[in-house]
Amino acid sequence: MKSLYIAAIVLSSIFIAPLQAAESKTVILSSDFTYPPFNYKDSTGKPVGFDIDIADALCEQAKLKCEWVTQSWDGLIPALLSRKSDVIMASMRITEERKKRVSFTNKYYQTPASFVAAKNADFSIDKKGLKGKVIGVQLGTIHDNYVTEMYGDVAEVKRYTGQDQVYLDLVNGRLDAAFGNSDQLVLAFLEKERGADFALKGALVTDKAYVGEGTALALRKQDKELTEKFNTAIAEIRKNGTYEKIAANYFSFDIYGE
Repeated sequence: MKSLYIAAIVLSSIFIAPLQAAESKTVILSSDFTYPPFNYKDSTGKPVGFDIDIADALCEQAKLKCEWVTQSWDGLIPALLSRKSDVIMASMRITEERKKRVSFTNKYYQTPASFVAAKNADFSIDKKGLKGKVIGVQLGTIHDNYVTEMYGDVAEVKRYTGQDQVYLDLVNGRLDAAFGNSDQLVLAFLEKERGADFALKGALVTDKAYVGEGTALALRKQDKELTEKFNTAIAEIRKNGTYEKIAANYFSFDIYGE
């Protein structure tokens, strides 16, 4: 009887230990941290921004231990697939092309895209007006894809690893226009002193074929349980008011969208 009792303890420890390890596993979140006010680093190198605050709230709601790693934008999905991270939390939009490689949670915000140029720019936002112009975009983004497909045959598309580099060249006259998320263009550029002489140009781009179905967390396709935990957490922080409190710290408009 004693030997059976000892065997039972050994067997239970074998099964419990992996379970405890799985429950305590650290979830690695990745971002490029080049996209204020959504994700960037403060003067001390600490990750800050709307994405970071939302991620912290989601991890707390889901009772997950989460840590951040830095990855270049074009390396985010490869790093996820090679298990260098578990979740991409970097204002990544849901697109059909990306869904071939990763799974997305439900959206946590949704905004249109837009061009920005000098207030006194006299060209129109169409193929005729943009012919011969230099347009800045962040490398590997939906904005890069849109401008390349729509105007790449008439304009020069200049690509950057970070959005702030786009703004720098726009201000210094090395770009005629830039293209990006309308909210980010306003909050991180037009409302700042450096963007005082610039304005949004043309119609807002809302076509889901280009701007996606919203912005979400990206995970590996096989990580269905973790994806569902984040989906549940998104619904809960929307329901309990946490989402609204965080959003109010950054935006004076409804960032969640329809």
